[in-house]
Amino acid sequence: MIYGGADKLAIRVGGWLNELKVSVDDMDWALLRELQVDARLSFSELSRRVHLSPPAVAERVRRLEEAGIIAGYHAHVDLAKTGWTVVAIIRMSCYGPRCILRDPSVEGWPEILEIHRITGDACCILKVAAASMGAFEQVIDRLAPYGQPSSTMVLSTPLDWHPVPPPTGS
Repeated sequence: MIYGGADKLAIRVGGWLNELKVSVDDMDWALLRELQVDARLSFSELSRRVHLSPPAVAERVRRLEEAGIIAGYHAHVDLAKTGWTVVAIIRMSCYGPRCILRDPSVEGWPEILEIHRITGDACCILKVAAASMGAFEQVIDRLAPYGQPSSTMVLSTPLDWHPVPPPTGS
């Protein structure tokens, strides 16, 4: 996900450029740059910033949304200020058919913020948040039937987000 700050709405830019059916030109990147910083900008304000007419801006944004390049608009919520004071990264080494990646019910766990399938000796990593160490321990206990969880506590997050730039060397 892409966030502009605790009080900003934000967008997530998804997909790999080499897999896109829609080409992304310099004007699209100018729009993406502006929207990633403040997704609440009106088409009128966007048009002023990128020097394009409001209807042309609206059409380009619509095309970027339909292509999945703009994957959504979201509010960035400060975890600690909303009571989620414990944040951790958990590596899961799952047990074959009981792998957490195969269980759609985990999408309903409010503590699991992200799941990434990875290479190496673990099958995935999870970013989780809990209201207390006791609540975090309960998350670990709920994960145990899927495999071996190995947790790393997040002390601070010096880089929470930055805009996705155009890929270099393309």
